[in-house]
Amino acid sequence: MSAAAGRCPAFGAPVLSARMRVSVEDFRVEEIDGFEAGGEGEHLLLAVEKRGMNTVFAARAIARWAGVPDHAVGYAGLKDRHAVARQRFSVHLPGREPPDVAALEQDGLRVLARSRHRRKLPRGALAGNRFVLTLREVEGMRDAIEARLAAIAARGVPNLFGEQRFGRGGGNVGKALAMFAQGGRGKRPGREQRSMLLSAARSVLFNRALAVRVADGHWERGLEGEVWLLAGSRSVFGPEPWSEALQARLEAFDIHPSGPLWGRGELRSEGACRELELAALADAESLALRDGLECAGLEQERRALRVRPEGLAWEWPEAGSLRLAFALPPGSYATAVLDQLGEVVDAADADASGLAPA
Repeated sequence: MSAAAGRCPAFGAPVLSARMRVSVEDFRVEEIDGFEAGGEGEHLLLAVEKRGMNTVFAARAIARWAGVPDHAVGYAGLKDRHAVARQRFSVHLPGREPPDVAALEQDGLRVLARSRHRRKLPRGALAGNRFVLTLREVEGMRDAIEARLAAIAARGVPNLFGEQRFGRGGGNVGKALAMFAQGGRGKRPGREQRSMLLSAARSVLFNRALAVRVADGHWERGLEGEVWLLAGSRSVFGPEPWSEALQARLEAFDIHPSGPLWGRGELRSEGACRELELAALADAESLALRDGLECAGLEQERRALRVRPEGLAWEWPEAGSLRLAFALPPGSYATAVLDQLGEVVDAADADASGLAPA
């Protein structure tokens, strides 16, 4: 993993080492739809399966097929190239029938279903993602690995932003700093690149605050002055005095402690929680990132510190291989689960950088 998304161990020493994404079939992800297609409207909803193809590439292929500009194609979330991914795209086709679907299908892109809908598919319009991950060359004691997985199923994991947010080697954080230092001078990045860099800056600050909470054992329970996030939403409340009712809701995963997504305005947290967050983000680089995000106009928000993989199950399909299946809410990363098992090398990244063995 990159330094920006490095290991954040919450359960003790690693219990395994392994390789992931040795082939694209080893990383399977399927979007959980946030709504059903209406059956009529100006937009065509396409459910597709992609192999070895990222979301942006597929969206452009769909735009060319439909004869529309790139911005007429919508999708809810970005999916990596090194995977088998099932997700939906919308295409704005007012008053016209789409071309033959057979003309769209190609090696690595297959249409599973289609329907009409009234609105463009917006970013984030999904209920979550289902994953089936196969780890190869697994080394470690099976009993210890299964005990760790049981602990993860019961307690969840720190809700880290994954390395996808930070670019190769975490380079997007440095690019964000350069963009902030440049201010209004020089060539401004395009809208998509600017958004990507702002996200990287925000995400690394959150990860740093979360790492401190993990180190002191407070990532899954509240501090004095805690801000609580309601599970399955962006709604927050608190701080408020500790109570048995809060304890029960925390244990039931109805609420989560939260950390800062930095922007303008005052932190909502108070007391010990606020002091910890400010201390975690008081180094020179974090201060520069904070200032840059505030100048960019982002507002203070909160993100859950923990996430519990739903339906976590595992099997050993063959010697040295471990298959995991689970679901996560939108915005959470499968690598946050793997991070709590041990050192999982991404074979796709290693191959791309020439680090994989011959």
